[in-house]
Amino acid sequence: MPFSTLTQLDYLPVLDEAGQLPEQVAGKVGVYAIFDRDQQLQYIGYSRDVLLSVKQHLVRRPQSCYWLKVQTVERPSRTVLEELRSEWFAEMGELPPGNREEAESWSQPIDVKPRMTAAEQSAYQMGDEQEQIKILKQVARRIEAAVLSELTDRGVQFPVRFDPKAKEFGLLDLK
Repeated sequence: MPFSTLTQLDYLPVLDEAGQLPEQVAGKVGVYAIFDRDQQLQYIGYSRDVLLSVKQHLVRRPQSCYWLKVQTVERPSRTVLEELRSEWFAEMGELPPGNREEAESWSQPIDVKPRMTAAEQSAYQMGDEQEQIKILKQVARRIEAAVLSELTDRGVQFPVRFDPKAKEFGLLDLK
């Protein structure tokens, strides 16, 4: 089955007027591209649940996720998904920033350690293991509040919950 080129696909808003994600991609396997407000390509990925992946990207990179293009795959295999993603990369002529220097911020949980204040870093380095966990959780809650505020400013109207256990390691990851 021939797949669409990236330019042939229509743009979908990442958030609709009601502040919700595009339900038509919930539970769908496919390759997707995310664009910023100006429809500049930011990231190309593939997923076994496109909606869940887009939600994670929106939480991690709210100012980079405004538009979406999706090609669903009925008989998915990693090979098919990787080949289609590679075709889109070739079509665009270069890798988007989310697949190059910004890759970690698109694909990994938010690491709060680099966002520690000098006082937090000092207390963390001097503390024992229990104290370090306590500090990481405090920093994670502070960064979580900033992320949730930014998502509210973007108009997000769905609940966003982070894994409480991950906060002990200084990570914000969706639950």
